[in-house]
Amino acid sequence: MSSASFETFFISRVGAVLFLAGKVIRFLFFFVFLIILVRQTKALAGYDLWQVILFYLTFNFIDSATQMLFREVYQFRQKIISGSFDLLLVKPINTLFRSLFGWTDILDFITLIPLIGMIIYTAVRISKFNVIGILLYFLLLANSLLIATSFHIIVLGFAILTSEIDHAIMIYRDFMGMGKLPINIYAEPLRSFVTFIIPVGIMMSFPVDALLRIITVQNFMISLGFGIGIFTLSIVFWRHSLKYYTSASS
Repeated sequence: MSSASFETFFISRVGAVLFLAGKVIRFLFFFVFLIILVRQTKALAGYDLWQVILFYLTFNFIDSATQMLFREVYQFRQKIISGSFDLLLVKPINTLFRSLFGWTDILDFITLIPLIGMIIYTAVRISKFNVIGILLYFLLLANSLLIATSFHIIVLGFAILTSEIDHAIMIYRDFMGMGKLPINIYAEPLRSFVTFIIPVGIMMSFPVDALLRIITVQNFMISLGFGIGIFTLSIVFWRHSLKYYTSASS
């Protein structure tokens, strides 16, 4: 399925190049804004320039990886209203797997490669980590992707129940955009809300906090517990929504 989706991008090479250029330019504009902001303020919520950059790069890695893997979710509504979802239900493949991973975005895959290199370079410049911090960073990154997967599953469930998905996925992305900067820049009670309720902080800030060795044991356990809990809830919700699916022939 990934191979088939990759081939479609080469049908219109100019369009693909322009779209990729737009993503890079948008990334660079905010990157320059961060540099100017931190240099003028000397520090941002107690973080220096390289630490703030690490937060931004980690956000972009999670965001790009999520879009690369789950681009099929953006097309799911059309399958519901056209009735083609009926065909997925009768095929010998897990319906949820097909609905999540049926389309892979090669443009986001391309951006992941330089992002990984920039994260490694930035982490080396900071030099405030050890082996345990690195392991916790990757563990919480995986947990962030698990939470992102859970949100997309919930969105798919709502699409089945309401035939609406576009606004839900855009709201999700708008909230996640708050994680471009360290979550500590927000005042209470907004900070707690975007950390534990949405949860932008758990997904975007906690992995970097772990790498910088400033995460508490309590927040680490909360992060893992939240990831496992919301993933379990999303699977239950998906199965519940399937029971109320009305096919095109009904």
